[in-house]
Amino acid sequence: MLDLQEKNVLGLLYRPVGREQHMQRAEIIQAAAQIFRHKGYHGTSMQDIADAVSLKKASLYHHVSGKQDILVSILDQALDMLIEDLKEVLAKDLPAKEKVRQAMRAYVNRLTQDPDLAAVLLMEHRSLEDDLREDHIARRDRFEDLWRKMIEQGVQEGVFRPLDRNLATFALLGVLNWMITWYRPNGRMRAEMIADQFADLVLGGLVMQGDGRER
Repeated sequence: MLDLQEKNVLGLLYRPVGREQHMQRAEIIQAAAQIFRHKGYHGTSMQDIADAVSLKKASLYHHVSGKQDILVSILDQALDMLIEDLKEVLAKDLPAKEKVRQAMRAYVNRLTQDPDLAAVLLMEHRSLEDDLREDHIARRDRFEDLWRKMIEQGVQEGVFRPLDRNLATFALLGVLNWMITWYRPNGRMRAEMIADQFADLVLGGLVMQGDGRER
């Protein structure tokens, strides 16, 4: 159960008990993501989540079947938003270099604007039970494949070096994902500035020598 100090730290939204019929599943998912981020999946109980949205524990089960149901919803929501962001970039008539830059900006924006969802996606996916992991991996692969397509476009344009597409994708995402451990909204650099400097670094490694490499 969340004590008063934990509630204040998490800054969760509380509602008077008795409004169970008006509670939305999305509100429960968002509150759970915040608690998972701070306490970890295994450190969070269903009672914690019920307390966070001022529901009785029994009432919570009218909206979700359990913690795994909540975790799947968080992971799916996070990946679906990221996939839509990248699809929007890919659909543009732009050279690969600009697509990669815009995609990195969009990804950093999600990491910094939805830090709870991002943290659970990147840190808690291993908590999925085996029977749910396969669908999550398939969704994650669709997300990563969009980055590979951008890199492949650059190779086909003769702009990017013919690096291993999987390795290049993992390196790019590794740089971005680590932000959740150190980024602070009140830090000396805005998120978009960080995204652009990361893009300079990544493109500096992708672009072929003698072809206008960005520096």
